Formats: sequence, structure tokens, C-alpha cells
Amino acid sequence: MKAGDKLPPLTIPITRTLIVAGAVASRDYQDVHHDTELAKEKGSPDIFMNILTTNGLVGRYITDCFGDHAVLRKVAIRLGAPNYPGDTMVLSGTVTSVDGCTAHVRVIGANGIGNHVTGSVTVALPGILPEGDA
Repeated sequence: MKAGDKLPPLTIPITRTLIVAGAVASRDYQDVHHDTELAKEKGSPDIFMNILTTNGLVGRYITDCFGDHAVLRKVAIRLGAPNYPGDTMVLSGTVTSVDGCTAHVRVIGANGIGNHVTGSVTVALPGILPEGDA
């Protein structure tokens, strides 16, 4: 693992169930995350994913890529284009630096409108040495 390495992409279908379940699981009961008619009254074309669900999906992406021993140390994300039902989000990542057993990764989650999420994740890999440190 070294700076510049690309992580394999993860494609996530954005379903109505994913959006509502994520909102309920994170106790975010704002109507724009579960009630289509109220979301439309507030100017949105449909319900949309909340940031806590997005944060969880980013965390899953990183731990899936780095394995069972990966420990998230910091997740800093910013939302952009909403995730609406029927779209697909593709998460991608690039290792920006490696410091001992800690990697820093730039993450982007893009959908049909644009970038839904951008940010960085710091992940610790206890007991795993970077490439070249055997």
C-alpha cells in the first residue's frame, strides 16, 4: 500500500428502502428522508439519503477495502448532490499518504447528478506494515 494506490470501486443502488432504513436506524426522523409528499412540498423531487447513512456507507467501503483489522480513526465528509431513489452511487478512493500503519484516503461517492459525497478517511491497520517495510 502506497500513496496513489486506487481502491476498487463500490457500486451501491440507491433504493427507497436503503434511504428510509438508514434514516430510521440513525434516528433521523426528518420527513424529507421518508415521506415523498412532504419532501416534494419542501422543494425536493423525492426523499433523499441523510448524511449519517452516507457516513456509514463510506465507513463500510473503507473497511471492506482494508479488511477485518481496519480501524476508522477519522471520517471527514461533505455532501453534495443528493442521493435519490432509483439512482446509483459509486464510491471510489485513492490512498493519499501512508504513515506507518495508518493510511489516509480521499473518497468520492458519485451518482447520476454529480458527487454525492467527498472527503477523507484516516484508517489504522494494526499489525500491517506498509509496502517495503518487511
